[in-house]
Amino acid sequence: MSDALNLPAELRERAGKGASRALRREGRVPAVIYGGKEEPTPIHVEEKLLVQQLGTGHFMNSIVMIEVGGKTLRTLPKDVSLHPVSDRPVHVDFLRLSKDAKIDVSVPVIFVNEEKSPGLKKGGVLNVVRHELELVCDADKIPGEIAIDVTGYDVGDSIHISAVTLPAGSESAITDRDFTIATVVAPSALKRAEGAAADAADAAAEAEEGE
Repeated sequence: MSDALNLPAELRERAGKGASRALRREGRVPAVIYGGKEEPTPIHVEEKLLVQQLGTGHFMNSIVMIEVGGKTLRTLPKDVSLHPVSDRPVHVDFLRLSKDAKIDVSVPVIFVNEEKSPGLKKGGVLNVVRHELELVCDADKIPGEIAIDVTGYDVGDSIHISAVTLPAGSESAITDRDFTIATVVAPSALKRAEGAAADAADAAAEAEEGE
């Protein structure tokens, strides 16, 4: 799983847009910790450190240990609001976690052993349908990524969630169907599919213009 991140914070004494703007001018980002059957805790964190952690690429799937008011709270980031022009973080929501909590996360997938796929070896293309999997995980066992083995897959084959071995403590959030994660297609088939999608988009655009 992704390593836990540590984020020092301070309690917010004042609420409201004016107070939040003042914090941002000082290089701080307003945030709130909620959940765990407790009252929300308004805090603010250092923007520079928060941006560094966002830059890791796995911030949203990491346990963040927030140090505030002499306590260390175990949290999971749930939402980061960005400024529409500058992309600077302007607010963060953190979910307070109990030790035995189950949480919903989106975990990126990677594909391994591509050299052992007959379809890819003969020039086929891996058409990825889902770049992330929606999982329900133990809060202390969030996987950083899910590796999917493509050994033996030929052109025309599909990789479904039922073929994936998930780590202990994780299960698919989607349980009502055996959904497709990727398919191995011939390059010509992929081009036809992309062409059909482009044609459909053009037809939709023309229809809108004609209305």
